[in-house]
Amino acid sequence: MSSPSLHDPPDRRPRPDAGCEDAPGLWTDSLGRVSTRCGQLLLVAAVVGGLLWLLMRVGIVVVAALVALILASAVYPMVGWLVRRRWSRLLATLAAFLGTLILLGGLVTGIVFAVRSEWDELSASAVGGWDELQRFLKTGPIPVDTASVDSALQKVTGFVTSGTFLGGALSGLGAATGFVTGAVLMIVMLFFFLKDGPLLWNFTQRWFHGTTRAKLAESGDRAVQLLGGYVRGTATVAAVDAVFIGVALAILGVPLALPLAVIVFVGAFIPIVGASVAGALAALVALVTNGPLIALVVLAVVVLVNQLESNLLQPVVMGRALSLHSLVVLLALAVGTIVSGFFGAILAVPLTAVAWAVIQVWTDTYQVGDDPVLGKDPLSARHRASSKASITERWTYQRMRRSTAKAGEAAPVDADEEPEHGSEPREG
Repeated sequence: MSSPSLHDPPDRRPRPDAGCEDAPGLWTDSLGRVSTRCGQLLLVAAVVGGLLWLLMRVGIVVVAALVALILASAVYPMVGWLVRRRWSRLLATLAAFLGTLILLGGLVTGIVFAVRSEWDELSASAVGGWDELQRFLKTGPIPVDTASVDSALQKVTGFVTSGTFLGGALSGLGAATGFVTGAVLMIVMLFFFLKDGPLLWNFTQRWFHGTTRAKLAESGDRAVQLLGGYVRGTATVAAVDAVFIGVALAILGVPLALPLAVIVFVGAFIPIVGASVAGALAALVALVTNGPLIALVVLAVVVLVNQLESNLLQPVVMGRALSLHSLVVLLALAVGTIVSGFFGAILAVPLTAVAWAVIQVWTDTYQVGDDPVLGKDPLSARHRASSKASITERWTYQRMRRSTAKAGEAAPVDADEEPEHGSEPREG
């Protein structure tokens, strides 16, 4: 048999992989496919980690933008209401913007002065209540060893009662350049979100077409709806909790009723745990100042208010703004607190709700309805993102899909050529 020559036709030259068609390739067997998938996951993780690192480097800007977006989502309905009352958009924006700043400024100032002036006495009462509770547990009918818990709280209580906790934190926070920069950025972005929010969103959507544009529009609508409803509902629930618990403390003769009510109001912005921790603090103060009986009454009032909030007030006021399981809320709170502290604890839950709504918009793999094997659908129809769209919004999404589909089927027309007889040039 003659050896192959370079002058042979290409179809007669022996291929290097001849006779190896049945041999598995390096990346086509099971281990190769697993390795490829692992490499893809590592690449995605590296990209996500890089994005998170970049966001952490500009954390002030990110937090300012998120706070401005959340406030704008809550306040923008007022702008629309004023515009429908024949106000000019600029005047309506200025009215809503200045009203928001005055309300926030007055609220923050009132909280700072109400708590700071009574902080030393409040912290001393809380620590005294904890000591009293420890003595009761040790000498009660079922003795409990609280040494481990006490040792874990020694450093915290020592720092809190040092007298420099609140004053140092507030003065350092107020003097910090980063805080001032973030506050100024938040105020500026809030104004432009209120004034040009629809214009900016319109500009963003024009880069996409068809189903992508419709899903992007629905994601934006759900995000604004969720954030606005969450802020307005949480503020209402927090105010009601603070009023009921504050009035009960005043009637029972518990001192420091006003700062305790303020702490309840602030704590209510952290779901599940915030109001409970604030109520426990009020019970500790009542224990050391009014005795165990009044402390038990305060604790009963806190539990009653929390039950009314969970079963009556939240479903009515919050509506369908927050459709997350309690476990998901707790995990979001933990992650947000670890990443960004107090601001992370406040922002984690609404951002998680927005992320869940966006996931529902962009994916269709979730099996809706009851399953013969799995049983009842754990996600009820009223909790789905699609059910929160109004009729007008659904009609808008359909028009986006249909109009772009028709435009995509038509052949492109050159700008230098005249359209055929009977046809019209397409709009850009």
